[in-house]
Amino acid sequence: MATRKIVEIDDAKCNGCGLCVPSCAEGAIQIHGGKARLVADVYCDGLGACLGECPQDAIRVIEREAVDFDEEAAKRHVAALRAAPPEKQLPCGCPGSAVRNLQLDVLATPGKSVDTSRRAPGVSPGIDEPSTPHPRVDAQGSPLPAEPSALGNWPVQLRLVPPNAPFLRGADLLLVADCVPFALADFHRRFLAGRPVVIGCPKLDDGQQYVEKLAAILTASGVKSLTVLHMEVPCCTGLVRIAQAAKQAAGSDVPLRDTTISIRGQVL
Repeated sequence: MATRKIVEIDDAKCNGCGLCVPSCAEGAIQIHGGKARLVADVYCDGLGACLGECPQDAIRVIEREAVDFDEEAAKRHVAALRAAPPEKQLPCGCPGSAVRNLQLDVLATPGKSVDTSRRAPGVSPGIDEPSTPHPRVDAQGSPLPAEPSALGNWPVQLRLVPPNAPFLRGADLLLVADCVPFALADFHRRFLAGRPVVIGCPKLDDGQQYVEKLAAILTASGVKSLTVLHMEVPCCTGLVRIAQAAKQAAGSDVPLRDTTISIRGQVL
């Protein structure tokens, strides 16, 4: 073995966030046991494309004895990773980020009844006592049941969604700016029902990471269509450019629809 440049991961600093994984085109880094690990020396080219993705500064390039980088072996390794069945839990190991198809959840959680009769005057509802200042009522003034959520997948943050998540396969995917569901009152009924969704903010987040993740989704999942919902403010149109760049990077001809929402909640 010769001495060459290769990636080294500081186990003590690594928090297992997984942001380094998609940045390695050779698949040399994977999450095991809640930490980023170098899978095999032969897959690491030592160029350090993963360095800038680690928020903990846990990755560096060093020189040590290692087997030579094998590009063909790395390609076979990446192909095997893409063909592997999806993980039930995301690389970060966080139970709250585990991949779920909510459309398969057949047991609904009953609503929690809150006794407000003993609340002191002027005391606001607690976090477990949702305030309903304008309850939905029918023509006779009787309360209507709450609108059910149309969300069919979890997680929803684009950076957290694995490219091979089952709910993405052959789907009509929504790429939605963070602010849209707040402005558009009937977002669930009009757009979300029956579609998986990924969300992000093109102004506050890393657009290049979005391009890479979305391109990976288009490559791995066979998405049938992609609909971008963004706000009318100029910075939000960056989400459309991200989608276009991802299509180009993936070599995909998936239909792309662009929908603009006004800050007053109108579909423009």
